[in-house]
Parts: sequence; C-alpha cells; structure tokens
Amino acid sequence: MTPNAASASSGPSRRSFLASTAVATAAVAGGVPLLSACGGSDGGSRDGTTSGKDAKKILPAYVASNVVTPDIPAKNGSAIGFTSKLDLATLKTSVTKKLGKGGKVTVMSPFWGSPPKSGNAYYKAMNELIGVDVAWQNQDGNTYDQKLGAILASSDIPDVVVVPGWNMSGKIPTAIISKFADLGPYLSGDAVKDYPNLAAIPTDAWQRSIFGGKLRGLPMPAPWAPSIVPLYRKDIFDKEGYEIPKSCDEFMALAKEITNAKAKRWACLDMKWTAFQAFGVFSGSEKPLGWNMVDGKLVYRVETEQYLEALEWSRKLFEAGVVHPDSKMGKNAPDPGPKFAAGEFLIYAQNISQWWGRTAEQATQNPKFKIWGMDVWGHDGGNPTIYAEQPAGIFAFVNKKASESVIRDVLAVANVTAAPYGTKEYMMTNYGVEGTHYTVKDGVPAKTDQGNLEVMNAYVMVASPAATIAHPDFPEVAKGQVEWEQRMGAFTKKSTFWGMQITEPNRYTNLSNDFEQLEDDIVRGRKKISDMQQAVSDWKSKGGDKLRDWYKQILDENGSAAS
Repeated sequence: MTPNAASASSGPSRRSFLASTAVATAAVAGGVPLLSACGGSDGGSRDGTTSGKDAKKILPAYVASNVVTPDIPAKNGSAIGFTSKLDLATLKTSVTKKLGKGGKVTVMSPFWGSPPKSGNAYYKAMNELIGVDVAWQNQDGNTYDQKLGAILASSDIPDVVVVPGWNMSGKIPTAIISKFADLGPYLSGDAVKDYPNLAAIPTDAWQRSIFGGKLRGLPMPAPWAPSIVPLYRKDIFDKEGYEIPKSCDEFMALAKEITNAKAKRWACLDMKWTAFQAFGVFSGSEKPLGWNMVDGKLVYRVETEQYLEALEWSRKLFEAGVVHPDSKMGKNAPDPGPKFAAGEFLIYAQNISQWWGRTAEQATQNPKFKIWGMDVWGHDGGNPTIYAEQPAGIFAFVNKKASESVIRDVLAVANVTAAPYGTKEYMMTNYGVEGTHYTVKDGVPAKTDQGNLEVMNAYVMVASPAATIAHPDFPEVAKGQVEWEQRMGAFTKKSTFWGMQITEPNRYTNLSNDFEQLEDDIVRGRKKISDMQQAVSDWKSKGGDKLRDWYKQILDENGSAAS
C-alpha cells in the first residue's frame, strides 16, 4: 500500500532494476529494500526451465478471486489498482476457516531493520488468525546471501526458507533443487483450490516457481510491465510551460532549455535506463532476459546496435552538460530526493515506487511539489519497444524433510498472507491489529509507534497476492502508477526466456559482470563506444558464444514460456 523508496543512487543499478516488481507492490508495509539481480551455478540445462505441456501438469489451476473488486483491473502486465479510501467496516473475509492445525513452523527470511522481539502482539495476532505458531529466524538482508549459503550447506535447515532472486547465485540454485520440497502434490491443478488465495496468484508467478522440474516455490507476484519510470517535476513543468518529450531529440532540446548551471538547475540525472527503453534494448534486470531470438539467431543485449545507440545518446546528455553533477559520481551518489525537491534537477529515471515515496515525503513541507511519470518515448518519435520484467522475484521454499502436516501449515500461512487488498487478512498481514499497530483517519491507515516496530517485512515474505498498488493517502498517485504501467505495458514484449527460472552454469557466472561498469564509464565519457565493442568481442571469445549455445539448447528442449 505504501512501498518504500527504491535505491537512493542517482540511477538504478542492475540490482535495483526490478525494485517494485519484486517487492514494492507486495511488501507494502515493511522496510524491504528494493533490489534485484541474478546469478548462476552449475546445473543442467533442464534445471528450472520447465515450460509448455510439462509445466501445465505442474502448475496450480488459476481461480480468480472475487472477494474484492479492484478499482483498476490489471491490464498489459500491470498491477491491480485501488483508488478508494480504506473503510474498515467494509473489509471482506477471504479466509473463512482457520486452515492451520496448530503446529509450529520455523521461517528464515531476510529482514531489513531491527527485528521485533518474538512473541510480540503482531506475531501473536497473525499466528492466531492462521492457526499456526510461526517462529521467525530473521537474518540481516544486507548479508543474507552469506547466511543462506551456510544454512543450505548444513543439515539444520528451517521449515521455510525465503530466497530472493538476487540471492540465487553460487551453489544456492542447486541447493534449492536438492533441499526443498515439491509442493506439486498439494498445489498442482485443482489441489490449489483448498487454498483460494493461492489459487488467485497469477499463473506467470507460479511458472517462475518451478525449480528443477518441480513446483518448489511460493511466489511474490510482480507486474511484468516496466518498473523504471522517467519521473519529473510536474509542478515546475506546468509553471514553466515545458512539454513532455516524444523523442530523444526532443528530450535533448528540452534538457538544454531547462539547464542553467549558474542558477544550479540541471535537466536530469543519468538517463541510461530510460535510453535502454527508448531504443528497445533487451532487459538488463536478469541475465536470461538479456537473450532474445532475432531473425532466427539468439542474441545477447550487448551485441545489439540499439544497446550502443542507447549508450551513445546517454553519453551525449553528459557531454551537453544537462546532467546534474552528482550523477558523475555514479552509484555512490547521494540520495537524489532533497535536490529533486529543491528543483536542482527536474527528471530522473527510477523505480515506480518513488512516485509515491517522493509524494509522501514532500506532502507536508512542500505542498506545491508534484512528481509524475513521463511516458517512455521511442527514440525516433514512434512507439517504444520495451521488454517485460519477471512476474515474480522472491520465493519461499519448504524443507524437503518437512512432514505433510508442516507443509499444510506452511500453506495455511501462505493462504493468509496472499489475501488480496481490501480484506481483513490483508490488513492484519500488512498493518497488524487496529488500535494497537495502526489507526485509520479519513480512510487512510497510519501505523502507530508500536506498529512501526513490530509490523515489518515478515509474513509478506511467505507469499503475496497479485501485484497491487494502493495508496489511500494519495489515490491519484496509485491511479497514475497503474495507468502508466498499462500504457507502457501495451508496448512491452516478452523476450525468449521470459517467465522461466534459469540458472547459468557456474563457469559463466561472472562473464557479463563488467558490462555495467563499462556502460557507466562510457556514458560519463571515461571510455569510448569502441571499448564496449572490444569488450563484447572478448565476451564472445571468453564464453559468450558457448553460453549462447547453452541457452539455445534450453530453448530447443523446452520451448519458450513467453506468449
């Protein structure tokens, strides 16, 4: 309902690219950082690549929830949207009977912030609602991959382990296949109907939960529409009469008009990620998404003319002096929020969650402030070609040694945490107990001090409903966000390996790691386009061409999950 602001760098990195798609639209009340990445490990080409007829035998039946009707239904890969005020008196019930049998379930999950004490009022209320005694083993999210590796290598694995996509590197994907249970017997086909809120999770998210040919994950669904938005100061645009650009040339002309370095005003921050969208570059958010069939050949994003053109245009913005000096610092640039609010720059590309985040941040101190999202343009003034993001990015897994009763209790937990917005279960999961953890005034919920301490990123990590955007405090922002996703989703294509869970062999894990730094160096004028061309040539000879063959084998054996 109120996603956190994404990475505070001057531009999204690969690790923050899927920010809201992985977390912000689902972990709406916690302090979850918005990250994404991918890795690889040794694993056969069949690992996690089940699609087509084989997947249909495994996937849960989809049964849309009719408990709550969204104000804006999902379309073109968007989240669903709610624009009305919250009325506790009209909250629906999506879990009509307690499915938990009173057992104890241990859950290890990444946590950002100070974990609350066990047995607190929020945990007690949730466990009572579910009928399961959930015991949390919260671990520091910033060093989670280290803890995860150690736990999965041991014989002492908790009943449930949450694994974000960005932590699936090294030996972890192999461990997922060997250490976690097949949930197919409980969820495949009509079996999922015992858990109506899980049945309402979109099939695309379940497809991403297939690891090693088995349904092993409980997903956190995400929109596949783009999540990186060219955000801009609409209030200043309106005041100055600036028009939204519809091509790269128009953007450059506008940027020069806006910029006045003596007056400490620049047009933008680093616009590389918007350039990738404008020039139609394959997604850089996850390695498999960077591959696509072009004229019968499998091509990686860095091999394309569009990729070089996007970098060249981004470089020209720096060269023209229209980019705020902070962007020259790259990833360690300060939080852009204060300078954006001060009007030092008017446009920046970031995660869609910052649309709400900046609005809420400035609402009281700067009432004239208005942030909005530009529609992405095609570089030449036509429609853009944007590539879809993954429909799920965080997963919960159940220990292979768990008994049926423990698995059933875990699914009882997930069935509550996947309750849709507008239900009592959703409010409990995301806000806690009314009066204790939150209050509602004029249809807007606000956490109490106790709520801020106790109701953080816990239960939402087990499973979540279909991606949802709802801001009762700023409903016009929720409407703007969903409608932007829908408009941009209309120009979004699914690349060849979209929706598939693929782990690259360990020997290729670091093959593409240096490209992002080189991109940033080129954009900032420290390196040349020819340096990238040489890097691509080296990439091919060092394993890129062999990796292409590996992906082609996956495609030949499994087909594409994209449709």
